[in-house]
Amino acid sequence: MKLGLLLGAALAPLAFAGAAFAQSGQDAAPQGPVSSLDEVIVTGEPVMRNRTDDVVSTLSYDLEFFQRFEPLTVGDALKRVPSVTFLSDVLESDGVRLRGLDPGYTQILINGERVPGGEADRSFFVDRIPAELIDRVEVVRSSSANRSGDALAGTINIVLRDALALDGGYIRAGALLFPDDEVGTTFGAVYGGEVGPGRLLVGASVQDRRNPKLKYSQRFDEPGGTLDNTEVQTDVRDGTDYSFNAAYEVEVGGGTLDLSGVFVRTERLQDEDSIEYRSGIETNANILSINDNDVDIQTDNLALRARYERDMLGGETRIKLAYAAFDDEQSEFENEAEYLRDGLPFPDEDRYTAELEFRDLRDEEMSFAVEHSRPVGDDVEMEFGLQAVSKERDSTTVVADRVRFNIPNAPTPRPAQPPFVFNTNNYVIEETRFDPYVMFSGEAGALKWEAGLRYEATDTTIAGIDNDFAVLLPSASLRYRLSASDRLTLSVARTVRRPDFDDLAPVTLEEERGDNDFRGNPLLEPETAWGVDLGFERRLGRRGVVGINAFYRDVTDLIEDVNTGLQGSGGAGTFIESIDNVGDGQVYGVEFDLSTPLDFIGMESTGVFLNASWLDSTVEDVLGERRFNSQSDYVYNFGFTHDIPTWGLAFGATYRKQADAFERVYAEEIVTSYGADLEVFIEKRIFSNTVIRLTGSNLLDSSKDEVFDKFGDQADQIARDYDEYELETESAGPVYQLVMRVAF
Repeated sequence: MKLGLLLGAALAPLAFAGAAFAQSGQDAAPQGPVSSLDEVIVTGEPVMRNRTDDVVSTLSYDLEFFQRFEPLTVGDALKRVPSVTFLSDVLESDGVRLRGLDPGYTQILINGERVPGGEADRSFFVDRIPAELIDRVEVVRSSSANRSGDALAGTINIVLRDALALDGGYIRAGALLFPDDEVGTTFGAVYGGEVGPGRLLVGASVQDRRNPKLKYSQRFDEPGGTLDNTEVQTDVRDGTDYSFNAAYEVEVGGGTLDLSGVFVRTERLQDEDSIEYRSGIETNANILSINDNDVDIQTDNLALRARYERDMLGGETRIKLAYAAFDDEQSEFENEAEYLRDGLPFPDEDRYTAELEFRDLRDEEMSFAVEHSRPVGDDVEMEFGLQAVSKERDSTTVVADRVRFNIPNAPTPRPAQPPFVFNTNNYVIEETRFDPYVMFSGEAGALKWEAGLRYEATDTTIAGIDNDFAVLLPSASLRYRLSASDRLTLSVARTVRRPDFDDLAPVTLEEERGDNDFRGNPLLEPETAWGVDLGFERRLGRRGVVGINAFYRDVTDLIEDVNTGLQGSGGAGTFIESIDNVGDGQVYGVEFDLSTPLDFIGMESTGVFLNASWLDSTVEDVLGERRFNSQSDYVYNFGFTHDIPTWGLAFGATYRKQADAFERVYAEEIVTSYGADLEVFIEKRIFSNTVIRLTGSNLLDSSKDEVFDKFGDQADQIARDYDEYELETESAGPVYQLVMRVAF
């Protein structure tokens, strides 16, 4: 029955497309740089990761590497990439934690350019970009002078399809079966070809996303102590992503003009409902509260880019102009009914609380760059340029004062809810950057190298207060060819992490850290780090590759929460917390990856991949030594694909596991654990230009389990005098997807 629902929903949009395009696909084979057929049908051989020619260690994965598992978003695709972890809800992959570090340590680029995100730490959530848009994903392990230095953990570069990507096009349509038996649809179309004097690519997609989860919490007075209450919760994230992208490339004035743009809209409703029970006795007579919390979200991402390249002045000059905008609008309400305050059980409601909030965040960036590269000697090239960015971030929050009123037990009508009184908070952040750089690169026999210097000057104004700084970022990399199959890479670079916007605002937020207030620090300095990456890579046969890489980061001016010692708004026993540059930290680890067909044992149609990362770090806080917060100590993926070309059939599976993550902040400690994730696919070519594919994800019903140690203040935390001990688990079932692709 479930398969029938999927099949019907998947095939309906293509009822006419298969007949219309099957003939055209057979009559005229695509001509041009890339055949669209190669991207949508069974190729007869497994797809491996690319072995790049970059000097800096870079792992490159074409869309075909991920596509057979039909990821919905870039985040879903990145789950198969070395050293990428997430701290997201089950079935979601939003903030990339490269090498296990907070998302703010990872630089996210789209087509090599920075993009604004809605998070206070400047991170960009990769689940906002449909996987259908990407041409390839690059993991850049170190830094170069011609890229922004905001890459302490590394860089993820999401390369979208350009005007040269396709000759012809394809249509993709399918259906998804979610864990609660709801059915969603997905549809996309891409076309590329010659238009006028240049080449054009256009694409669009619409896809449903739904994440129904079950949560269960137990709260004790201390570990092994008395069970105070339990909470049963449903959490459904239901939404739709819409995307449109276009690229046009044309010869102009002796050079090449490249215009591109992408727009993504996410509409999403987060519906959380919960019931809390006294002493864990889950009956109506023991209901403590019933809570209804909804968040309605609309997020728009827009990125426009113009790039002009021309040979001049003895070399090549590039001029870039880009505009990017992030617009996030949210409305949230939370209604809670409380019981047993007067000893009378449900349905005698004692108190009712209503909260309402509207949030509007808009982040715009204009960037300009002029760059020039030219030879300066035998086998040596010089590149220099200036990159400038102007950012404006406007945040408006409209909050209704909490409406809370007692309800008498007398048999009279419930009193009318008092009217909301709204308060508006607004802040504007302006940031300007000027980043000149110079870089030299060259080749001498088996050695290829680059070295450069970048100077980043940043002027940030928030709440009328300036936070200015400048930092010098040297970098150098080399790649040495040991043999036709083996090579070594070595990179040394200094990188930077700018403070979170919220941490800079000199505003006191009440009860922002539990019962304690929080006040930002406009005098924060950025974190900087010296890093080293040392790697070895070997080609296996014709298309395979295996590599190992060790890395180390020495972080200075580490930003951590501190206690001012001032009394908070809650009175005695509460404090005002702040944030400051407190010291140093170290991050280190080893990364292994293997991607190869098994042709060396006669199984050229079988491909395997394995990547595993061992991650560690040290930092000191007032309670002693720990890792960087929420860094897992390992993550690994392995899987295989197998093609049967004579049958037009292929199948495969991938398995992923991420280790526990520990976080320690003021008066609270959290351990987060994830279950393993198993995904499988099977595909069949039904025409020369048509493939149908069935995938299943989260087949092990993965769960996210959290343990919370909560304390009244830092002194209680040191003495292990508990305020509350909580166990929470969140789980979701499998998602199935049936997709047909038709090339033309």
